[in-house]
Amino acid sequence: MTHILAIDTSSAWCSVALSLNDAAPIVRHQKVSAGASQLLLPWIQELLSEASIELTDLDGIAIGVGPGAFTGVRLGVAAVQGLATAARLPVHPVASLDAIASQLVQTSAFIASGAQSFVIAVDARMEEVYWASYRVGITRLPARQGDIHLTAPEGVELTQIDFVAGSAIAEFGDRLFASTPRILAGTHLDSTIGVNALGVLTCAQDMWSKGMQEDVHLLEPLYIRNKVALTSIERSLQHG
Repeated sequence: MTHILAIDTSSAWCSVALSLNDAAPIVRHQKVSAGASQLLLPWIQELLSEASIELTDLDGIAIGVGPGAFTGVRLGVAAVQGLATAARLPVHPVASLDAIASQLVQTSAFIASGAQSFVIAVDARMEEVYWASYRVGITRLPARQGDIHLTAPEGVELTQIDFVAGSAIAEFGDRLFASTPRILAGTHLDSTIGVNALGVLTCAQDMWSKGMQEDVHLLEPLYIRNKVALTSIERSLQHG
């Protein structure tokens, strides 16, 4: 069995999880204002001590690389760069929306809904939403359909979607559902679910089983907003 340490600081929560053979993972998950930098490393040491293992006993370190809060994402990535380099460990970069999706499909409400296609939509500030579409597959993890997008709430594509989850529901309300005439029942919405190290861990375990480890020197944050801005600049240059 693998020992993977999973970390996420891309939201308002500091979250750390450690897989332990056949037992349930050890978890620390707490909402913080700006205290993640003080909690992260002590929590990691606590989890390793509780599991009676050293950092070098790990098979890899998973990290939520965003999209999310700029400072939080940088904090988590920098911490993992230091830890993985020191212990010579591979890393597993996990997109925050993929982590949320992996958690959602395990909830009783989602299972009861019978949904096969769904959207994770997260408040991205600046009147925008990070979102991605997923389908329930034959494996434990849902399959993302295409890239993670950054649009206005009205730009989220929900036409063929059975379930919607994420903080954008509470933040933007009806604006989020402007693109579809369908009305989803409350049983097909989850506005409270957010990114958690357990979701990062679930994705990382799947990546590890497929040999999808990455060298720590290749690790970098996933900044969708920067990518969109660069694409716009590239387009203007092409048409200039």
